[in-house]
Amino acid sequence: MSSTSLRCIGLTGGIGSGKSTLGNMLQECGLPLIDADAISRQLTSTGGAAIEPLQEIFGADCIDANGALDRDHMRQLVFSNQDAKHRLQQLLHPLILVQIEQNIQVLANKGNSLVLIDIPLLVESSHWRDRLDRVIVVDCEENTQVDRVVSRSRLSPDAVRQIMAHQASRHQRLAAADIVIYNNDISLDELREQAKQISL
Repeated sequence: MSSTSLRCIGLTGGIGSGKSTLGNMLQECGLPLIDADAISRQLTSTGGAAIEPLQEIFGADCIDANGALDRDHMRQLVFSNQDAKHRLQQLLHPLILVQIEQNIQVLANKGNSLVLIDIPLLVESSHWRDRLDRVIVVDCEENTQVDRVVSRSRLSPDAVRQIMAHQASRHQRLAAADIVIYNNDISLDELREQAKQISL
């Protein structure tokens, strides 16, 4: 992905798959982690670099009272309007890529040889696959995804399924995987054991 010799491992999975949990476990094992979603949230928080262009493109309604992206409003907009979804991606993806490249360079300068990049929309985006050395996919049953997200959020099952419908399918993610971690009906300890056994 960068001009350094640092190897980049992509991590992805559908909403509720346990992708972030696995990422944290791999980080605990000593693997440096770059979180693309955290970078996106930073860019779209109050004072973030994406706020002004977001307002220019989508209008003041997309910004909340605190000056951050109104995520609920934007979610409904991109779900109902493919052009809006495309314009949002055109804005955010290059900004996220720049920040990831900068983070990779910092890690390389510190002597790291491997980095894990948590990318929620890895399969959906054309930006990523040729920039990564390997791809880890966290997989589980779709009903499990729905149950997990409903239990941790204020979203309804229908709202979760709407989000899932706008993500890559389970089949598409598995087709893109070099390594698959199956995270359905297993304990955190069992998931942690799988994390320790991943060979990169």
